[in-house]
Amino acid sequence: MLGAICAAVLVVLGLVATGPAAAAPPDKLPENYNFFGGIPYELQHPGGDLPGSNDFTCKPSPEHPRPVILVHGTGGAKTTNWGSYVPMLRNRGYCVFALTYGALPGLPWPATAVGGMDRQEVSAGQLSRFVDKVLAATGAETVDLVGHSQGTYMPTYYVKYLGGADKVTNYVSLAPLWRGTGDIGPMAKAFGEQNIPMPVCVGCGGMLPGSAMNKKIWAGGSPYVKGINYTNIATRYDEAVMPYTAGLVPGRAGENVTNIVVQDSCEQDYSDHMAIAGSRRAAYMVLNALDPERPVKVPCTFVPPFTG
Repeated sequence: MLGAICAAVLVVLGLVATGPAAAAPPDKLPENYNFFGGIPYELQHPGGDLPGSNDFTCKPSPEHPRPVILVHGTGGAKTTNWGSYVPMLRNRGYCVFALTYGALPGLPWPATAVGGMDRQEVSAGQLSRFVDKVLAATGAETVDLVGHSQGTYMPTYYVKYLGGADKVTNYVSLAPLWRGTGDIGPMAKAFGEQNIPMPVCVGCGGMLPGSAMNKKIWAGGSPYVKGINYTNIATRYDEAVMPYTAGLVPGRAGENVTNIVVQDSCEQDYSDHMAIAGSRRAAYMVLNALDPERPVKVPCTFVPPFTG
């Protein structure tokens, strides 16, 4: 599974990572639009927070009154998944937070940096407690969620069953999978419908169509909750969410849903499931979902990252 791959990547990179530890965040954080941008920091600061994130003294501004919480995907973490998003959001005046959820308990680092492995009900409880902590610290009434992969799906359990419906305003999803992903064969049926944990990734079976978790996500006939603004950002080249249209569910009456396929506005965008979480184009689409009153232009051609 992806989690095992990510763990292997962390171990391999840990053997070759060099360089001084990062200094305290400057006024302007470097923006590096690369999915792997956060991994070096995790290697140098095991279990740490990316510079600019999880500052519980941060107070939201009138322009950006809601803190943004980043919810990683399967095998990700608060550092490894969000090397592009933390500096982008903090540089633009957001209070930005990220958690690692679903890391299997009792294991040493780097396993602690491989999240999304536990039962999704457990992960949703961790998200619930984190949201409450952020709201208490910032004084905000609600938060905005930005998720990738499993991080677009698991929070629905929090929203529908753990009291999150009144605590979330914008729910922005990169590579969403509302209808689940994967082919329902005999083995998948056993893992998903009978709720048998998959090896290593205990909660992965919940992302299969027809699984017990997928049925909970769709309780009431829709994965959405009225009163929350949803933006789904998908790629045709998604090799993990299959088909990619599984995440492009239209909203029903009273549901506020925007569906975006990144190639519809730029055929040259070849982002796949991982790359979409490090793409400048997708990141700017997220900015526009969070603050539609101050839209930014989404480029089609490559724009060099800020390095100053």
